[in-house]
Amino acid sequence: MTDFEKELNDRQLEAVKTTDGPVLILAGAGSGKTRVLTYRTAYLIEEAKVKPWNIIALTFTNKAAREMKERIGKMTGDAAKDIWVSTFHSTCLRIMFSHAEKLGYSSNFEVADASDQKSVIKDVMKRLNVDTKMYREKSLMNAISAAKDELLDPRAYEERHYEEFHRKVYIEVYKAYQEQLKKNNAMDFDDLIMNTVKLFKKYPEVLESYQDRFRYIMVDEYQDTNSAQFELIRLLASKYRNLCVVGDDDQSIYRFRGANIRNILDFEKIYKDAAVIKLEENYRSTANILNVANQVISHNKGRKGKNLWTKSEDGKKIRFKQLDSAAGEAAYIADEIEKKVSSGGCSLNDFAILIRTNVQSKEFEDAFRVRRMNYELVKGLRFWDKKVIKDVTSYLLTAVSGENDMRTVRIINIPKRGIGNASIEKLAAYAAQKGISLLEACREPSFAGVGGKAAASMKDFVSLIDLLREKSADMRLSEFTDLVLKESGYLYYLDETSETPEDYLETIQYIDKLKEALDEYEDSVDEPDLVDFMRQNGVEGNNVDTALDEKDTDRVRVMTMHNAKGLEFPCVFVAGMEEGLFPGYLAINADDESEIEEERRLCYVALTRAMKELTLTCAASRFINGERRYQSTSRFVREMPFGLLDMNIGEDRFERPVRFSDGSTVRPSYRASFEPGEQSERKTKKVFTGEKIKLGSSIEVKEPEYRTGDRVRSFKWGEGTVLGIVKGERDYEVTVDFDKTGQRKMYAGFAKLKKV
Repeated sequence: MTDFEKELNDRQLEAVKTTDGPVLILAGAGSGKTRVLTYRTAYLIEEAKVKPWNIIALTFTNKAAREMKERIGKMTGDAAKDIWVSTFHSTCLRIMFSHAEKLGYSSNFEVADASDQKSVIKDVMKRLNVDTKMYREKSLMNAISAAKDELLDPRAYEERHYEEFHRKVYIEVYKAYQEQLKKNNAMDFDDLIMNTVKLFKKYPEVLESYQDRFRYIMVDEYQDTNSAQFELIRLLASKYRNLCVVGDDDQSIYRFRGANIRNILDFEKIYKDAAVIKLEENYRSTANILNVANQVISHNKGRKGKNLWTKSEDGKKIRFKQLDSAAGEAAYIADEIEKKVSSGGCSLNDFAILIRTNVQSKEFEDAFRVRRMNYELVKGLRFWDKKVIKDVTSYLLTAVSGENDMRTVRIINIPKRGIGNASIEKLAAYAAQKGISLLEACREPSFAGVGGKAAASMKDFVSLIDLLREKSADMRLSEFTDLVLKESGYLYYLDETSETPEDYLETIQYIDKLKEALDEYEDSVDEPDLVDFMRQNGVEGNNVDTALDEKDTDRVRVMTMHNAKGLEFPCVFVAGMEEGLFPGYLAINADDESEIEEERRLCYVALTRAMKELTLTCAASRFINGERRYQSTSRFVREMPFGLLDMNIGEDRFERPVRFSDGSTVRPSYRASFEPGEQSERKTKKVFTGEKIKLGSSIEVKEPEYRTGDRVRSFKWGEGTVLGIVKGERDYEVTVDFDKTGQRKMYAGFAKLKKV
């Protein structure tokens, strides 16, 4: 039997023993929530004598479900086999397999995966003659998924949006999409939950059978549930009301996936007799790390309120370092890790670098490669492996030499020129026979047996490469890249193939990173050579990137903050602590304050990944949208207790002042002071002894050529009417009502709107 009293702290024990009625367990980062769930399950079986088959635990990932079931099995033995521990989708799939016929499906229905969904959407768009340049597949799929998250079937979706003109296409596509799935006896993943809810509401006897089966319900990561999952849980728990949800509103960071933070914030409104238990003792981080994280998240208004504490030591102060550039930031972090590992006592595995977006990874890849340090991009592609980078570098290298047939094949039909695979195969056979490159073979396609449009397109392609080669001699490499993008039509190709405006902008950011790297290379050598640049980066020739030894598992982890959730590392670097990057421009310019609060929760998640040491970094300037911009330090740094920040690090002893978004700067010199009392009750006083001065903007703000009321055109969003122009610190903030996509706010310099 388990000795619950000895193995749990007081709050954990309370959460485990409170078994009847609705229970909300607010589990802070590192407070042992998984431990509580497994012990609670064991307590239900061993002490409360609940039958194992009357218990269900819902999770979000198969991995979490497996781990929980294994831990329960170690405590309860064979009883764990009868407990339902599974994801929402797996649970609903089992239910639907038993009752699909009641909703008009056969019992052997299929589940449409992402590939199937895309195929159906394509077919529907073709049948409905949808303009694929105006409406992207991904946008339509996302809209349908979001509708199902809100339990809106096609009819309900139409009733909600029938007055919105730009939603007309979405309504028609959603209808046809569902009809096509039903015709093929298939459900997508979102249907599994929506149809289970529909089944329960339409057939009360079916619902009651599952209510009797699952008398004790537990839900993990409740802050990440969407509206459909909430309703599923509510229905299952409505008879016996033994519902226990575990989550942390301060770690709700998946709004973009449909998560509804109101589910956890309003729990007591829905279940007025709910017991609320806070797990605030942290077993992961030092006191200083927790105090900084607590102070930042306290600025959010939409939260339940809790304060993490620990019995552990204070630990080191949180280090903050501002560097001149993104490359300097990456070099500093790589050097710091290298020094710590060389001094002994730690390994590369102890370090994680958290970034806001994948675009930031390029500088870190460069820094680690130069130092031959092992690293891993968690759930991300290397910068040089991104499709857009491979496409653009293939164009650049083909224009320079044209000897690499693989690069020629890659770009010969990008953008589409009507050159099919059969024509390319004929061309390749001819080139091999003659002992010439594929590019040279394109000059005489008729000899390869290629005619018609494909032959004409091949000659046009060669002419394009010849033109680029001719003009490249007197241009900077970054300017040459711009020429390639323009003359090849690749920018228009990106515009046509990007599923969402956000995807398009991210792709442009990758191109900007490439141009920045080209500029830095050209300024550092006497005789710039494109092939030499590519070889240095392992893109051309046989220069394999040896920075990462695949057999060596000791490596630094580089990952986005979203991917870091649920993980922990002894030493964490949070990079890019700048306004416009973190929080991002979209959140800053949003009308809804909840966007900034979501970013602040993401900051809280990032900070609480650190166990012993935490370092924050930012760059004074970054290359953004094709130009170098000077950045102000993130407001999240401003919200931290200055007494716990060590800002005097590095050889320069931080001679440069830190500039914040309100225009002020700080030359840091701080001291920390604590009030007497237990460590868990410590409070940090903000004691400022440094210099604070008001500065003007560090970059010139250029006034737009258009005015309020003017018609403008965006390369991405089409034409619209300017509703307002407001001068800001860095740029003019412009509000435009676009004809097709509705109202948007943006910076003038970033949007590059043209008056029409």
